Amino acid sequence: MKHSSIQAAGKPAAVAQPHPAELTARQVGAAVTSFAMLADPTRVRMLWALRDAELDVSSLAAVASCRPTVASQHLSKLRFAGLVEGRREGQRVVYRLRGGHVRALLIEALFHADHQVSGDPIHD
Repeated sequence: MKHSSIQAAGKPAAVAQPHPAELTARQVGAAVTSFAMLADPTRVRMLWALRDAELDVSSLAAVASCRPTVASQHLSKLRFAGLVEGRREGQRVVYRLRGGHVRALLIEALFHADHQVSGDPIHD
């Protein structure tokens, strides 16, 4: 998605522009990669835990009910796909979602899943 900057109160703000009718191969590839990362229960649990918090590998492993080495492997994939980022805090690395688009994608996927599981009517 292309963004333009607007000056507001001395700070630039990104304004989303609509996508063109035709998608590029790179856009489709990046979307497919993001969706593929959501196709694993461990990664979904970890991403959900990161929606409003920064957590380290041990905490994410506990949330996802896996070993820290397994969580670390999943985090590596999520970093490579551009869905999470980490920063060093002393001897540990804390992770967070990489932007609001990732959060929105995850939340919408879970809202959709809620409708599938509950049988509530789908809405726009």
